Amino acid sequence: MPEKKKDVAEGHIQDVFEGRHPSESEKRWAEQTLVPALEKSPEKPIGAPTGTNLDEHGNARFTTISGYPVRRLYTEADLPQDWSYEKYLNHPGEPPFTRGIHATGYRGRLWTMRQFSGFASPEETNQRYKYLLAHGGGGLSVAFDLPTLMGYDSDHAQSEGEVGKCGVAIDSLEDMEILFDGIDLEKTTVSMTINSPASVLWAMYLAVAEKQGADWKKISGTIQNDILKEYIAQK
Repeated sequence: MPEKKKDVAEGHIQDVFEGRHPSESEKRWAEQTLVPALEKSPEKPIGAPTGTNLDEHGNARFTTISGYPVRRLYTEADLPQDWSYEKYLNHPGEPPFTRGIHATGYRGRLWTMRQFSGFASPEETNQRYKYLLAHGGGGLSVAFDLPTLMGYDSDHAQSEGEVGKCGVAIDSLEDMEILFDGIDLEKTTVSMTINSPASVLWAMYLAVAEKQGADWKKISGTIQNDILKEYIAQK
């Protein structure tokens, strides 16, 4: 039994000591609490029976989806040697913004609440947007129909049967003007899920904002520009 405990300590918990300077309490935890737990119930990552997620010693290996190793426990021993509160954490609203970009967090500025919305014509969707904003919506999230997502006009042969379904049909700058008629784009954040024709719709959006007299530096929101995602999602 002592030999087994030694193997576990040298193998399964070596990451507690390698490249780190754990405190005495962490060393005690590793030797007195962690080792018995591993002896009783060894770690079993998904894929271990096939050799996946095992390190060179045959121990369980846990990683993020990107392949970065994840420790079972993080303590002050994992902090950089030059760690200081001001440099790596600091106060809310100050660089490096680890604790958020707003000094009061969500107490003073709630997160933006949007409902993914868009259907039929620009006129009908515009009315829906005004309703959402009047009933507590903090921003808009534009759903475009399939022809718009694919870069087709509504009168294109490929658009038949899909115009205005699952999103609003936008074919021109005039459509975009109608979509945001009566909506102050300086004060309303807008998210657009548009992908392949993103640059065209973004240009239309900027043109509408300019016609409203909005300062481009004050408009905000997000735009999705992921062609491969749309191709996979719409197949």
